[in-house]
Amino acid sequence: EVQLVESGGDLVQPGGSLRLSCLTSGLNFSDYAMAWFRQAPGREREGVSCVSRNGLSTPYEALVQGRFTISRDNAKNTLYLEMNNLQPEDTATYYCAASRFYRFSCGLRDDRMDYWGKGTLVTISS
Repeated sequence: EVQLVESGGDLVQPGGSLRLSCLTSGLNFSDYAMAWFRQAPGREREGVSCVSRNGLSTPYEALVQGRFTISRDNAKNTLYLEMNNLQPEDTATYYCAASRFYRFSCGLRDDRMDYWGKGTLVTISS
């Protein structure tokens, strides 16, 4: 059984930092491009960032560019999202996802994701 389990969500003040993790099991992690999505209350899910199978391609959604860093450790089957200078508009449930569709790069089309985690809640508030 494939499992993607996010962790690291918390309540932090504006300007704070968090590191999210996504531990995977039941799949050959290095065969999948990985991605982070988020969904704020009352809004549609949106892609945040993704990383290619080899970790070299890491595009970011414009609103998080320069503040968030995605990375992966293929030896630990784990995906990460380092988030700095967090703002109230970053409040959302964050989901990791795995895709075999993207072979040499990555993307944020949710219909191309094969597996999803259940999410971890990030709340930014003073």
